[in-house]
Amino acid sequence: MGRMASERITLTVPGPHGDREVGLSSPNRVLWPELGITKHELAEYVVAVSGAFLAHNGDRPVSLERFPEAVGGESFFSKNPPKGAPDFVESQTVTYNSGRRHPQLVLTEPAAIVWAVQMNTIVFHPWASKVPDTDQPIELRIDLDPQPGTGVEQAVPAARALREVLQEAGLEPWVKTSGNRGLHVFCPIVPEWEFLEVRHAVIAAGRELERRMPDEVTTAWWKEERGERVFVDFNQANRDRTMAGAYSPRALPHAPVSAPVSWDELDDLDPRAFTVRTIPERLAQGDPWAGIQERPGRIDTLLQWWERDVEDGLGELPFPPDFPKMPGEPPRVQPSKKVAENWDDDGNRVAD
Repeated sequence: MGRMASERITLTVPGPHGDREVGLSSPNRVLWPELGITKHELAEYVVAVSGAFLAHNGDRPVSLERFPEAVGGESFFSKNPPKGAPDFVESQTVTYNSGRRHPQLVLTEPAAIVWAVQMNTIVFHPWASKVPDTDQPIELRIDLDPQPGTGVEQAVPAARALREVLQEAGLEPWVKTSGNRGLHVFCPIVPEWEFLEVRHAVIAAGRELERRMPDEVTTAWWKEERGERVFVDFNQANRDRTMAGAYSPRALPHAPVSAPVSWDELDDLDPRAFTVRTIPERLAQGDPWAGIQERPGRIDTLLQWWERDVEDGLGELPFPPDFPKMPGEPPRVQPSKKVAENWDDDGNRVAD
């Protein structure tokens, strides 16, 4: 008799409150067909990396990107705890950009990550803030996103130059692979600023980087203006933005992981080497991001740069399309479609 679809196993997951039994249905379902990585293997992966994973993604609101079939199939996001979630899966009421408030999932122990895998989660998207103060980020996050025609070879020199910019502003940057072609640069900060202020600090750093590498880096929000450059995605600094967390798998055929790396490792970096199958052994040698939160910095200098740029005529940049209209924001229309007389000074469309 073949394996039944209803097959289920129970994993014993150690944690801070003792062992927990977590059920895993369809453990042999293949999530990454090219490699044959199953749901069971993914559950074992998250247990193996749970210490570092929780250090960087735990105790903060998280969105779960769930794939009911495999990585090439449909996916959807879960933010609110579903009915019937076990009591060790916690949540925190957070405020979204719309002003609405809802409980959002918070992972606090290894069993909760395994539960997320049971719910078919592959990618974990943590907020930049921790509970209970979810309105003030504990890190400044910059996404270096290579545009078509560029890749990690272009992202690496941009990240090195960005590191210098951020150090000049008094911050200590840490770097990880995005799990795809980009790099994520994080700076721990004291939680004294709202998301919008931290976003302004990111824009200031991005503009300074762009001035130093105008042919290699762009802060242009509209794709038609970016060219073959590395885009500084300042909108990833917004509240409730989704950036794969450290040690989160990615839904790509080779099962990559967003992997913390040391700055020394960037020289001959191959992001494809960091996968669900290689990271546990790597982490056993140590976490390059260990201690990242020990000396948080301040964004005062970056905010001074922001104010200076505003005085020089560089103002607010566009927000993502799902955001409400934000103060000082330029028109949300790509430049090639913008006809000046159709817009007023506040960037609102004027009826024809």
